[in-house]
Amino acid sequence: MTDNPAEIVEEVGHPPRRAPSRWRRFAVVSAVIGALFGVPWWTLVVAGDWPTPVTAAATLLFASALVALPVLMFTGHGKHRDLPSAIGDVLLGVIWVLFVWSVLGNITRSLLIGLGVEEPLRSRLIAIAVIVVATVLLGWGHHEAMRIPRVRRVSVRMPRLGPGLDGLRVAIITDTHYGPIDRSRWSAAMVDKVNELDADIVCHVGDIADGTVEMRREQAAPLAAITAATRTYVTGNHEYFSEAQEWLDYLESIGWSSLHNRHVTVERGGDRLVVAGIDDATAAGSGVSGHGQDLAAALDGADDGAPILLLAHQPKQIRHAVAAGVDLQISGHTHGGQIWPFNFLVRLEQPVVHGLSSHGDRTQLYTSRGTGYWGPPFRIFAPSEITLLTLSTA
Repeated sequence: MTDNPAEIVEEVGHPPRRAPSRWRRFAVVSAVIGALFGVPWWTLVVAGDWPTPVTAAATLLFASALVALPVLMFTGHGKHRDLPSAIGDVLLGVIWVLFVWSVLGNITRSLLIGLGVEEPLRSRLIAIAVIVVATVLLGWGHHEAMRIPRVRRVSVRMPRLGPGLDGLRVAIITDTHYGPIDRSRWSAAMVDKVNELDADIVCHVGDIADGTVEMRREQAAPLAAITAATRTYVTGNHEYFSEAQEWLDYLESIGWSSLHNRHVTVERGGDRLVVAGIDDATAAGSGVSGHGQDLAAALDGADDGAPILLLAHQPKQIRHAVAAGVDLQISGHTHGGQIWPFNFLVRLEQPVVHGLSSHGDRTQLYTSRGTGYWGPPFRIFAPSEITLLTLSTA
């Protein structure tokens, strides 16, 4: 027996109440995919009034891609298979860029009308311009995604920092997203670049990989060669798609401190800095036992007078940091938008997309654009970074 009437209703054959929400999600996803493919198809194929064989071939290409994308995503990411995942990610990136620049191309239509350009030349010029711009951006964006990130150097004033810690260097890597494209060599070269910075603390702020430890061990293994005295890691949301606890355990096994709602203390010249970490904001709802952001637990037993550096994957976790009097939170997650103009959509969910910002009377937040990339192997107007923060008292 059950004390829940809803369960009794379902047992006698009534449909689950959650079914309509599944249909709504399906409708929304279908509408989004339809727009992503429909707008470029109309802009590049239909509006140009091309010869019938060209129109037919291009339409077949778009239709095939429209069917292939969800199939590749389901059989790839849904089943943890790398080849369809990689192909699907590339296709997603290509269609997003074509969609964005098709929209922008159509905005110029009125300008061409004003200049007296007639159809079908007007639409053909727009189509050619969209294809050229998209091709250039995708080529450049792939290079940006696959290169070793540049170092971004930022000075952060922390008034409560003791003089013994003045000039402390904190290197940030985040969102490495080791995934279906093997980046073992990239990972090793990235680690070499981090080691060149001679940082006192190196932090990995989550989303280490898309996949299990077993799947991504070879790509993550170079992290063991980080030479900083203090190496700290927290989970991101993507760890909760696979094996969050296994990733925490793996980082511990290669010499990192996994800050699963706990802290470590860094001491120099008689002064102390509390380096705390909390689980990702999605951890509590992931179903992984014992996981969920808990800043009180992370700071339990910490030196009351010491400044606090907090690792929290998502910038929106800043409200907890402000309430707890944290001096500096470092986050990732946003990728700086990764492929323009996605940064505007990110801003709808997160308080900051990238860079240093102030929150409340004491707390500062540094948001990294990320060291790797997620999904589509492109970065357009959102460069990756290895960040070196230099902390100072003045």
